[in-house]
Amino acid sequence: MQAAAAPARRVRLGVQLAPQHAQYGTIRDTLAAIEDLGVDIAFNWDHFFPLSGDRNGAHFESWTMLAAWAEQTSRIQFGALVNCNSYRNADLQADMARTVDHISARGGDSGRFIFGTGSGWFERDYEEYGYEFGTAGSRLNALSGALPRIRARWGRLNPPPTRDIPVLIGGAGEQKTLRIVAEHADIWHSFSAPAVLEHKLGVLGDWCGQVGRDRSEIEVSVEVKARSHSDADELHALGATLFTLGISGPDYDLAPVRDWLAWRDEKNSAL
Repeated sequence: MQAAAAPARRVRLGVQLAPQHAQYGTIRDTLAAIEDLGVDIAFNWDHFFPLSGDRNGAHFESWTMLAAWAEQTSRIQFGALVNCNSYRNADLQADMARTVDHISARGGDSGRFIFGTGSGWFERDYEEYGYEFGTAGSRLNALSGALPRIRARWGRLNPPPTRDIPVLIGGAGEQKTLRIVAEHADIWHSFSAPAVLEHKLGVLGDWCGQVGRDRSEIEVSVEVKARSHSDADELHALGATLFTLGISGPDYDLAPVRDWLAWRDEKNSAL
């Protein structure tokens, strides 16, 4: 008897609240608003300075904010898009993630934290906060070495995480990043256009074959801020099911969030 096909993944929408150019109260209120609207995942980012606009403008730190989000919210999943592996010891990252995950648990439910991570790239963060910038290759090697330590620490913590914390890895480099994704990720995030995504998925599939992983186990995440619904339709047809939208302070415009939620719901109504 042939096994039943796995159910199709539902389309999810993630909104990245860039923690820049806004007072924290505005960020708090916007998080509450997108949870009420039905957004699936809220993200911030792990930088120390704004990435656009006034580069010395208002900005807040990622992990302390995520702990507040864990307490503030009750349904929405959340995490950083993405944590910078360079800024914290691997075992400390594991402990922080476990703690934030527990803070977010409600009643008998599991936590809602997503451990999004990457190798880092913003040189100003490194220089001003005293981290060694190294090279793209050395930072990727450090990420590859950190992820097994993080999982091992999760297995030794008391209490352990509330569940297997999903690991999201961002990046699209074919020689190192996609191998790391194949080995460790539950979700792979990229900014790829449809033609590029098709190629990258082939590369990821090759890496999965080499490490003994089923590529379908890895959810595909893409950014839609500068894309049309038609673009998103193409990305979805290729297998993307998590679509992320970045919005920034000082005022967080929720009109595009509502638009993409309607698109998400239309896709899911066909399942």
